[in-house]
Amino acid sequence: MLKITPYCSAQTVMLDCYFNHETHRTKNGIERFHYLWNDEKDSGFSSWGAIFKINGFELDTLNKAPTLANLHNSMIYIIVDPDTKKENANPNYIKAADVEQISLWVKAGGVLVMMANDSANVELIHFNALAAKFGLRFNNDLQNHVIDDAHFKDGEATGIDNTIFTSSPKIFMKDVSSISLNNPAAKSVIKSTDGSSVIAATVKYGKGVVFTVGDPWLYNEYVNGRLPAGYQNDIAAMDLTIWLKKQIKR
Repeated sequence: MLKITPYCSAQTVMLDCYFNHETHRTKNGIERFHYLWNDEKDSGFSSWGAIFKINGFELDTLNKAPTLANLHNSMIYIIVDPDTKKENANPNYIKAADVEQISLWVKAGGVLVMMANDSANVELIHFNALAAKFGLRFNNDLQNHVIDDAHFKDGEATGIDNTIFTSSPKIFMKDVSSISLNNPAAKSVIKSTDGSSVIAATVKYGKGVVFTVGDPWLYNEYVNGRLPAGYQNDIAAMDLTIWLKKQIKR
């Protein structure tokens, strides 16, 4: 029988590419894009991946449904922006079996990162089935709406938890869904510009921990691809990565 444990000698951060599996046509044919480790364009996670590498992680990608077996060697598992039908004609929705396998992995000590999006750009019904397992819910709303580059201040975050973001960075996060905390153990770590809504939260689950945020947030465009001077999402990405690493149980 498989021993239920996410630990091994190497530190691996696993990025889901099953629930998020967007493609587009290029001169080379149909290719994957959006939130990939090797994508150096604005749409990619290459900057965050580099931060993980600096902190001693190996990067990996999961192109199939998560199970205890294929998460076995992963310390951190990131699910970002699950597909809607407008993004993928045949999306892989999160099913009850996926919720069971992921939650068992977290309970055994896994570190799960759930990154949603504003409700027009993410499949929330099935994603919330997973979030509900931990007493959380991504809401069908739009926080920190930024209409153009003349209104960056509308995306400035507040209520930032400096036990996670120890550098006290100035964080920008636009067009996000808020998060309801239905578990008394859940904790807000970032709030909306007006301070009225939780847009990032954490909760412990068994031996593991879940970090949730209402936006893909740390993709290249905003770390710090085109942010005005003064915003420090790159520093926030470093702080968060260090904190995630500290949550790993040996």
